[in-house]
Amino acid sequence: MEKSDFTGGLLGLIGISILAFLITLLTLGICLPYAIVIRERWVAEHTFIEGKQLKFIGTGIGLFGQWIKWLLLTIITLGIYGLWVNIKMKKWIVQNTIFA
Repeated sequence: MEKSDFTGGLLGLIGISILAFLITLLTLGICLPYAIVIRERWVAEHTFIEGKQLKFIGTGIGLFGQWIKWLLLTIITLGIYGLWVNIKMKKWIVQNTIFA
């Protein structure tokens, strides 16, 4: 059994976080799903499970569609659905992560 590892470094994380922040800031939050996808791709590229590299296959437009649905459901339910959004996000990320 090979060991699992994360090879990302602090400078890489800072760089990708600044990029994601700027994308979100410059688009007034509209492109937040794209920023999340960029960050998740970086994490997957640096993650190895039993020697196999992960690959994130989600897209910004795919998350954007989910994001709109979650936002509308949160508004309709007066914020109650918002309690589930974090779980829905984690499920979406896992469903879009495969072995390279």
